[in-house]
Amino acid sequence: MLEKLSGKITDAFKFVTGKSAISEKNIEDAVEAIKMALLEADVNLRVVRRFVNSTIEEAKGEKVLRAVDPGQQFIKIIHDKLVSFLGDADPKSRELKLRGPDVISTVLMLGLQGSGKTTSSAKLALRLKKEGRKPLLAACDLVRPAAVEQLAVLGKQIGIPVHREDGAKDSFKVYQNALSWAKLNMIDTIIVDTTGRLQIDEVMMEELSRLKKAVNPDEMLLVADSMTGQSAADIAKTFNEKIGLTGVVLTKFDSDTRGGAALSLKTITGKPLKFTGTGEKPEDFEPFHPDRIAGRILGMGDVVSLVEKAQEVIDQKEALELQKKMEKENFTLDDWLNQLRAVKKMGSLQSMLEMIPGMQGQINEDDIDKEELKHQEAILSSMTRKERANHLIIGPPRRSRIARGSGTSVAEVARLLKKFEKMRGMMKKMAKGARGGRMPNIPGMFG
Repeated sequence: MLEKLSGKITDAFKFVTGKSAISEKNIEDAVEAIKMALLEADVNLRVVRRFVNSTIEEAKGEKVLRAVDPGQQFIKIIHDKLVSFLGDADPKSRELKLRGPDVISTVLMLGLQGSGKTTSSAKLALRLKKEGRKPLLAACDLVRPAAVEQLAVLGKQIGIPVHREDGAKDSFKVYQNALSWAKLNMIDTIIVDTTGRLQIDEVMMEELSRLKKAVNPDEMLLVADSMTGQSAADIAKTFNEKIGLTGVVLTKFDSDTRGGAALSLKTITGKPLKFTGTGEKPEDFEPFHPDRIAGRILGMGDVVSLVEKAQEVIDQKEALELQKKMEKENFTLDDWLNQLRAVKKMGSLQSMLEMIPGMQGQINEDDIDKEELKHQEAILSSMTRKERANHLIIGPPRRSRIARGSGTSVAEVARLLKKFEKMRGMMKKMAKGARGGRMPNIPGMFG
């Protein structure tokens, strides 16, 4: 995510870092390199000009030129500029403005076909459900074939009711019936998957305007594809001018190596980026944090998001018990299997590595052997509980049975057991290092 932009901006810092003093020429060279990086990232030209002008003005001040560490001072200016262009510092501006549980809130999900609007509707519903709300999905996209069916399938998958009316022609009537059902079933939030088309046209805008006037929604969220670069910002601008938006959801953010959409949206529309889609699973839907994304772009990592992801899947008590096991080398194959499954729930290994300071670009997705991880899980799952509790009892006959059950070879089973023995010793050192406040050798773990 954003690795191309990150790499080029960090390269630009070579003009100013490591120097006891920097000149205006150093600053101009660095800013020029950053400007080219932003343009290559498909950031809107007006946004680039504003970014460059404000950066030069601030960086050429006496505070930077005469700072104790002018290079670090310059990096801080770039960081703060990125944060301001990505969004407001106040997190409340990015929160959904929903009413209390006694009054039904409505969220209209807007967007073109292919932007991920229907999937994002389901992801948002799941997020609100986890936060204690009772959402209902209303299938009001009556134009795209299979949109209603797709929403119904997603709703069933995440355990959220979907109001659908096969053969319906009027989206407002579908919404009215959904509202009536919601009142009878103690629903507090209706998420409406609205009409989408391949491109913006007057018919769609008229229908959405009519729906907006009739519904009076609490939130109007545009779902935009981050891979389309500044085109996403242009689409958002049109929707905002013709319909009015309260925020934006950026999909495919985990695949966005350029960052043009994220950096352009706030300046072009004046509306906050509220959520990002970071994967295909219903859980891959995160609040947008400008400061954390700015940190990732500058290679500073995002430890806060990494910890939050871990807290969602790892129980605090279990984590402490696991650390004790690691220290005493009582870590078992059963513990390893549980950790593999927990890591899978957190998302891709690549996205997690990017959150660790200094790891941006150090390990590529291609360097991570995903098939090997699948084989490891298959081998561990083919063992009995007794075998996972005590790996020493796994002799040749058991290895043959495990290999057959996992679809692997005896050699692969033996290799996994050998790797486990080695890993236990390394984990003992890591656990003691973590207790002493030291960071474990992450690259070594993937070596």
